[in-house]
Amino acid sequence: MFNIGDKVVYPMHGAGVIEAIEEKEILGEKQKYYIMRMPIGDMKVMIPLNNIKDIGVRQVVGDEEISEVFNILRGEKSKMSSNWNRRYRANMDKIRSGNIFQVAEVVRNLSLRDKEKGLSTGERKMLENAKHILVSEIVLSKNIQEDEALQMIENAFI
Repeated sequence: MFNIGDKVVYPMHGAGVIEAIEEKEILGEKQKYYIMRMPIGDMKVMIPLNNIKDIGVRQVVGDEEISEVFNILRGEKSKMSSNWNRRYRANMDKIRSGNIFQVAEVVRNLSLRDKEKGLSTGERKMLENAKHILVSEIVLSKNIQEDEALQMIENAFI
């Protein structure tokens, strides 16, 4: 269980700070929810407490893990299917996992592929989403601004 003020990651949405724990009635059913504020876009997300483990919500990583993320970003592209549909599904599974290292792999692989061959509209959107997730966690982990985190990611490819 998390507390107010905790920095957590909600897979597919990114990192945020728990601002409140509230009971809400939705579709006639009362449940408790974490109210999480996202640092990017100033969006609020409600996460039901009863299936927090199924969703894969976790604490924001520390400096050691962030260093490993940048090692992954600077690394070699991993083998990806040449079939667009298989590649898309494999990358989506990595993003859904909520694992920051797998999200970093997606950002690296799609960024390198974009430089080599370009990306389809779907993969470009996926790259932007994966970058957003990575940036939000870096922002909260290192306590920096969004543009600084984005620049750090871009610098990893130079």
